[in-house]
Amino acid sequence: MNSYLKELCLLDGISGDEDNVRNYIINVIKDKCSYSVDNLGNIIALKKGRKTPPKKIMIAAHMDEVGMIVTSVRNDGTLTFDTVGGIDPSVIIGKRVRVGKNLLCGVVGSKPIHKLSSEEREKAAKVSAMYIDIGAADKADAEKYVMQGDCVYFDSQFITTDNDKIIKSKAIDDRAGCAIMLELIGSELEYDTWFVFNVQEEIGLRGSMVSAFSVQPHFAIVLEATTAADINGVSGEKRVCELGKGPVVSYMDRATMYDKELFRLAFDCAAQNNIPCQTKSMVAGGNDSGSIHLSGRGVRTMAVSLPCRYLHSPSCVIAQSDFCNAYKLVEILMKKVFD
Repeated sequence: MNSYLKELCLLDGISGDEDNVRNYIINVIKDKCSYSVDNLGNIIALKKGRKTPPKKIMIAAHMDEVGMIVTSVRNDGTLTFDTVGGIDPSVIIGKRVRVGKNLLCGVVGSKPIHKLSSEEREKAAKVSAMYIDIGAADKADAEKYVMQGDCVYFDSQFITTDNDKIIKSKAIDDRAGCAIMLELIGSELEYDTWFVFNVQEEIGLRGSMVSAFSVQPHFAIVLEATTAADINGVSGEKRVCELGKGPVVSYMDRATMYDKELFRLAFDCAAQNNIPCQTKSMVAGGNDSGSIHLSGRGVRTMAVSLPCRYLHSPSCVIAQSDFCNAYKLVEILMKKVFD
């Protein structure tokens, strides 16, 4: 799975610009299952198993990552931009980025600190006060390479610690879910299973609104990454979840009230198979479950997520053990939902 994860994370694919990710996934699965691509760009794949189940199950993850988009080219050749997806502006300043089809190297800049008033220093930075410097001499020079609507990607390395216990990269949300699905598609399955790689999750669960209606599953398992705040100075329920304590199975978030029987089933399966498992200690966030569980006549839905520090930044951090244990748990749940 690690090779899939690294290759997927290093691809650029913000919401609405998932071509590179989609092409990679299709190249991996094309000889392993049947698939189609819908009008929005979702990949809908069917992997045949040893049996046809009495009801339809769908495993889902999203291909897109957060990023930015060029909104204008200024007279001095710098670029204004806006965010695509929910990004804390403080994680953007000073970061290297790649801009447009030419993947121009750029740096996100803002007014230097020695030019800020005392009031400005006390306030959180705003995206509207930032710009991207691509080294252009002026507007005409910049417009040779960049135009409004061009995508901007974080320029980030994929790094593992010496003992491979910790992984750092951009786009772990949700290329980790995609990597787990690719591994499952390449394995022998007990039951026929639908796998859906969704687009545009980060800007409003848009791809899953379409794909869920196409598949019309009875059960859905959504693979995701979720915020871990297990850092110094954060205690109790505000830590949300912790790296190294296993995949996160949610009972509720801002978009979904999860199926209670499936929630209990996940913890029962984890306990029976010695897989560490945890839930979130706060009701926060949301994912493609929000649209999937409301589709058609309703879908019994659960989410299995990786605890991830610094979510929606160039430096997402997960534990290798959680990644492997999420795979193990989902592999078991795909069979147990029909028991």
